[in-house]
Amino acid sequence: MHAALISAAEQAAEHTTELPFPPVVFGLGAFGGLVAMLLITYAFRSVGTRH
Repeated sequence: MHAALISAAEQAAEHTTELPFPPVVFGLGAFGGLVAMLLITYAFRSVGTRH
């Protein structure tokens, strides 16, 4: 029983999951999303003072 568990654990350790994109793409996507949210927030900067 233990040998089967050890064998399954070794096979699972050998199988690695790779990212669909390079890590730089995830960083640029996050940066772009945050800049977009910043611009949306900046667009509504004077809504409260108009009324």
